[in-house]
Amino acid sequence: MFPAFLNLQSRRAVVVGGGPVAASKLEALLAAGADVTVVAPQVVPEIEQLSVAIVRRGFEPADLDGAWWVVAAAPPDVNERVRAAADERRIFVNAVDDPRHATAYLGGVVRRDGVTIAISTDGRAPALAGLLREGIDAMLPPDLALWLATADAARAAWKQQGVPMEQRRPQLLEALNNIYRDAGPGIRPSDPRSRIPDPGSVSLVGAGPGNPDLWTVAAVRRLQQADLVLYDALVDVDALRRATKAQCFSVGKRARRDSVPQETIHRLMIRAAKQGKRVVRLKGGDPFVFGRGGEEALALAMAGIPFDVVPGVSSAIAAPEMAGIPITHRGVASGFLVLAGHTDATVDHSLGAVRPNSLSIVMLMGVGARASLAAQLIGHGWGPDTPAAIVCSASMPDEWVWTGRLDQMGAAEPPTGAAGVLVIGEVVKIRARLARTAATGDEVRHVGH
Repeated sequence: MFPAFLNLQSRRAVVVGGGPVAASKLEALLAAGADVTVVAPQVVPEIEQLSVAIVRRGFEPADLDGAWWVVAAAPPDVNERVRAAADERRIFVNAVDDPRHATAYLGGVVRRDGVTIAISTDGRAPALAGLLREGIDAMLPPDLALWLATADAARAAWKQQGVPMEQRRPQLLEALNNIYRDAGPGIRPSDPRSRIPDPGSVSLVGAGPGNPDLWTVAAVRRLQQADLVLYDALVDVDALRRATKAQCFSVGKRARRDSVPQETIHRLMIRAAKQGKRVVRLKGGDPFVFGRGGEEALALAMAGIPFDVVPGVSSAIAAPEMAGIPITHRGVASGFLVLAGHTDATVDHSLGAVRPNSLSIVMLMGVGARASLAAQLIGHGWGPDTPAAIVCSASMPDEWVWTGRLDQMGAAEPPTGAAGVLVIGEVVKIRARLARTAATGDEVRHVGH
């Protein structure tokens, strides 16, 4: 016998017979995504309730036209006719408990966390296949989903690195052993860096400033494990589609554009989790840095939904850094203040609590209000000639940077609609010093470029 697994997604499968035996074969076909037609003069109520087409009459050879798979679950004389019609059309037939009229044989099947194991006895002893299935299922590790995720990640690395086939198995064995190396015998690993989120849970995941190269390993792992991803506007959608097979929906918010209300996002996460889905809420930057991640965490907690948080690279730090601006620098600035630039009252209150030019100021979501923000800073005692910078689309190919005086920031013309970060303080001068050094010595490179 030649063992194989069939992809029946959207392909026509025909079941001949309408009794309990035929009904027992339908669940697996429907789970595989097959387009199922049942042919029988009468069918049991269980079949009536399923999403299958029903042809209420005796079998005719033309019923197999266009079929990819056939199940014969009728009396032997009908199964014989099905086998003959299938042979003419070169279609394999699974004749249930009738090996004489079968060309394909099913056995016991173990399905666990994306792994499928089938046991066949060539149709001679189905009960033995069932016992073997139960035994193998009991032997499989409880962390099989983690094994599969580890193997999947390793395979991608092998292909990229060109690792020869004969070296892959020992490397995979070593990777699997590492899962348990620090856990002790019989203990399931609980390290949040490697755990599989439970069904019916939510992960609040930071996607960093934009470039998917800056996604953390934990972020990628959560995406690989997800059933549903609700992502922000600045997420690289092409990279997201490559990283996950989950359903992906944009719920991003952009200034002056229609967006999904925050309460709706809460309801989407909670509803999907209650349906048993692993949900990833993929947020730009870090979930808890002006990302409303705290609100989402509270909504989940109040609804009794298990959740975890995967930190991301915050744009407040990454955007200046990508532009060559350290937001702290010895002898220049020993601290920094991060503000949301679209809330005038909060900005006024915060600036009133700090001494002008005593630390670096980083403003998120303030590009559109840059002129009024500059005026607020000057009104609080910051010098008009204070160095300032605007960094848009940080880490991305279309990154745009402006530097100048604080009183000139309002006249700068960043790309229309671009998200950006404002940086104010003496640290902005470091960018020019780095550029001069790079022109005469080693080039300064950043990960996101």
